[in-house]
Amino acid sequence: MTADGTTARTRQARFERGMEVLSRIDGEAGERVVAALSDVSPEMAHQIAAWGFGEIYSRPALPPRDRQLVTLGMLTALGGCEPQVEVHVHAALNVGLTPQQIVEALLHAAAYCGFPKAINATLAAKRVFAERGLLPVHGA
Repeated sequence: MTADGTTARTRQARFERGMEVLSRIDGEAGERVVAALSDVSPEMAHQIAAWGFGEIYSRPALPPRDRQLVTLGMLTALGGCEPQVEVHVHAALNVGLTPQQIVEALLHAAAYCGFPKAINATLAAKRVFAERGLLPVHGA
């Protein structure tokens, strides 16, 4: 048993379930985050997958599309999270949000958390849109 009372098998099953959800939502961008943490903080990598995605993101009351809108708003409000904004812009596109909707959500965030944070988040989104060949964004 581990310190929190779970067996190694249960712990591994939670991680695998979380990685399935993470892969479906965040794709390669999320997988890279987990991989980047695995040699410096394997427990954080485990918790991102097992708890963050296996427990939280997989809850049924809020669809993945809506979770991404909430996540982008919170990361924008926090500021200084541009690498995570990029991961979640990829995720937002993966779950059906359009570039126009993402840009509109970031513009909306400016009213609540200020232009500097919204601009930084928008420029992070722009990098993802460029990587995916989605520029220019029209109709936003």
